[in-house]
Amino acid sequence: MIWSAPYYLRPLTLFASVLSSTLVWAEEPVSIHQILEEPRVYHLRHVIVRGTVRDVQSLAPYTVANGDPCYGAYLFRLEEDEATLSVAVLGICGKPVVRDPEVEDGDRVEVGATIQAPSHGGTILSFKGPKAVTDDEAVVQAVADRILPIVE
Repeated sequence: MIWSAPYYLRPLTLFASVLSSTLVWAEEPVSIHQILEEPRVYHLRHVIVRGTVRDVQSLAPYTVANGDPCYGAYLFRLEEDEATLSVAVLGICGKPVVRDPEVEDGDRVEVGATIQAPSHGGTILSFKGPKAVTDDEAVVQAVADRILPIVE
């Protein structure tokens, strides 16, 4: 037998159901220094990092494995105290679009990203498009999925 809430509790049950499906638990920011100190621990983990944007560089269109061209990708460095993390913003693939970088040098931002750590193979976004990483390369890159300004 399947339990059903009594008629007088149904509005409360519906409210609790909607509330629980809309709650979003905020992730605590991780320091860039901590990621660079133990990159294997953070490989393929989603993190929140904060810092100052440096060296924003738009990338030329590149092609992914299925042959689709991707436009509007860019790279920048995110500085936090003495630590710096490379951040990639992937292009929009399949149709030509013009997209300027969402950040400028000196912006203070919070970035939601997936960490790509060295010695795990995989692909990073380089100035020439996607690039396979070898075991010898010590590349740590954050692939951004969200960038928000920090208002102080």
